[in-house]
Amino acid sequence: MYARLRTLTVTTAVCATSLLAAPHAFAEVEPGGWQPVSPTHTVQERGCGQVDGLTFRLTCSTASGDQRAERRYATYTGGTHQFEGHFRITSLSGTRISLKQTFHESGSGPYFMLAVERGGRLYAVHGGTTLSHAGTVGATVRVNTVHEVGTEHRTYINGSRVHTYASPGGSFYDKFGAYRTNSGNGPATVEWSDIRFWKK
Repeated sequence: MYARLRTLTVTTAVCATSLLAAPHAFAEVEPGGWQPVSPTHTVQERGCGQVDGLTFRLTCSTASGDQRAERRYATYTGGTHQFEGHFRITSLSGTRISLKQTFHESGSGPYFMLAVERGGRLYAVHGGTTLSHAGTVGATVRVNTVHEVGTEHRTYINGSRVHTYASPGGSFYDKFGAYRTNSGNGPATVEWSDIRFWKK
């Protein structure tokens, strides 16, 4: 009896440890039929923007011009595409900094932009809708965007759906980092991690 109890205890402990140590293997939202993909990317540094791996900085308080530090991923057309990433703002003495974009390459340009104001309000730049107040300095925030090209674009913050936007057809690409919006300014430092892409 003691040996059996000990075996059960050890098995339970091993299972619990495995759960704690498991990576975000199936962290995509709206599960079902997703295939992981690894699109290529380029780094964009403009103005006072600086990129160091997955750390993105705007080092100036300039409220004009092109101030950006971003990764730009490969173009996609058609189908359904999902992005996932975690960001942590480590400093923000500026405000209204774009963190994640879905860019309409064959259309009007910045189609969806997720930005943050000083104080932690996350909002959609086009329309100004508040999506969350989770973007405070030091907090880690999970972002998912699900894009059905020609139908709909959906945004999730920490697993909760917070924004839905009608989508035209055409070609698009994902960008993330730190980018001064038209009404914003730095300085800002943003660390991204656990970047994943899927399609179906």
